[in-house]
Amino acid sequence: MLVFSAICPHPPILIPTIGKDNLKQIKDTAEAMKKLEQELYASKPDVILIISPHGEMIPDAFCINLNSSYKVNFEEFGDFTTKLEYRSSSLLALKIKERVENELPIILLSNDTLDHGCGVPLFYVTKHLKNIEVIPVSYSFLDTDKHFKFGQLIKKEIAKSEKRVAVIASGDMSHSLTKSSPAGFSPKGAEFDKEFISLLKRKDIPGIMKMNKNLIEEASECGYRSFSILFGILEEYKLDVEILSYEGTFGVGYLVANFKLV
Repeated sequence: MLVFSAICPHPPILIPTIGKDNLKQIKDTAEAMKKLEQELYASKPDVILIISPHGEMIPDAFCINLNSSYKVNFEEFGDFTTKLEYRSSSLLALKIKERVENELPIILLSNDTLDHGCGVPLFYVTKHLKNIEVIPVSYSFLDTDKHFKFGQLIKKEIAKSEKRVAVIASGDMSHSLTKSSPAGFSPKGAEFDKEFISLLKRKDIPGIMKMNKNLIEEASECGYRSFSILFGILEEYKLDVEILSYEGTFGVGYLVANFKLV
């Protein structure tokens, strides 16, 4: 059963040993992630299904990383001390794969190391969930309708499962908010973030799914497909949307949102 769902950003500077003094400049995001951790802990999850833009990706197929266990480190960002370990939820992962494969292309991969798109959110939200199981999912370059459909299929297996499942859609918003942004500046960046958040506050998921494709592309985001999968999972659920924070301090939009089931 679904017990928790959220949108999280994944900048490595959120990790204290990496961000250091820069963490003060995104303190709202860090505090929102801490609040999200409390909400997740209260939901008593058995499994976290996390959707990342930075896992191994197949352009024309969705991927599930099925390994017996997973490790997280941030050595590529200069942090050789922070290390995390998680167990797999292999049975549920296989059931999802079986559910999906008749309708959409899906591939099982096996990698014992998770990317930072998984690692940063998990660092924050699993501080008191040491035995939590994890299902890492990667999106594809298929159209967004298929991402939404992928979420709908995942939802059916989550609903059938005796496991208490949390879903986290990892992704950053626009990467083009300022001249120093990773993708350079585009006025479409702030426009995309503003429109997305406005629609989200109104719980207008169909509106988000119909956002202008050129606007999405020019915003240079990395989360829209993750969020589309989440919205497919959340379809038919009654929920309240809580925007915990949004910041664009370093030219990239960081959104933290909690979807409370009612």
